[in-house]
Amino acid sequence: MIDIGRVRLFCISLGPADAPALLLVHGWGGDGREWSRHAETLAGRFRVIVPDLRGHGRSQVPDEGNTPLNMADDLAALLPALGCGPVVAVGHSMGGQVVNLLAVRHPQLVRSVVALDPAHGAYGTEVDGIPARVSAYREQGARAAADFVAGAFSPQAPPGLRTAHVRTMLGTPDHVIAQAYDGMYTAPGAVGIRPHSEAYLRRRTRSALTVWTSAEAADWERSTLHVPGSRVDHWPGVGHYLHEEHPERATWLIEQWADSA
Repeated sequence: MIDIGRVRLFCISLGPADAPALLLVHGWGGDGREWSRHAETLAGRFRVIVPDLRGHGRSQVPDEGNTPLNMADDLAALLPALGCGPVVAVGHSMGGQVVNLLAVRHPQLVRSVVALDPAHGAYGTEVDGIPARVSAYREQGARAAADFVAGAFSPQAPPGLRTAHVRTMLGTPDHVIAQAYDGMYTAPGAVGIRPHSEAYLRRRTRSALTVWTSAEAADWERSTLHVPGSRVDHWPGVGHYLHEEHPERATWLIEQWADSA
């Protein structure tokens, strides 16, 4: 547990201390365990830092402020505390929003970004459903969020992966679920809805690789790219937890990107 002043964060660090650094960030209602397989492989060549975000896993659970913006600022305090230079910041889902916010707000700490099915770019029917989901998460917390998780996997997902994530979601405090979702989409400064996403992506000065499971979202984000070397990939037929459905492919992608960034 590392006390960064703002909050106490649980974090593991693997690999040589003087190697290029990778930061692996989990998503909403998850924790750093989802990166265990990737981290062990990547630690052969990189220093791999895997935190639990505030309110999640074994990190401290504040009563308020469990939002992606605060999570990004937490990581900005954590990296210097670990004596870590600029990182390749990798995030899944809400974690993808967090690492992009980190790159926008604290660019000196980020070499480049990898965002896997990030929680930004919402539009159309997804946006229409946000008020009802906000209400459900405020009233039912993790129980309502577990329904989302249960439906987020492809038929080819490894056995047990769905159950593991449902259990982790159900173990996340209800108020954290509600505050984090609100912080992604509806709170002041939230960047999850497409026009706000476009505004904050325009402020990103670091190269980025984004991987989408949606072809439409991939096409949209390609239209936002402005930093040389950035790109968007599309993985069809894969569930939202793409990095865990295809861990070897995701690990190879991160490694290749980190080598070229």
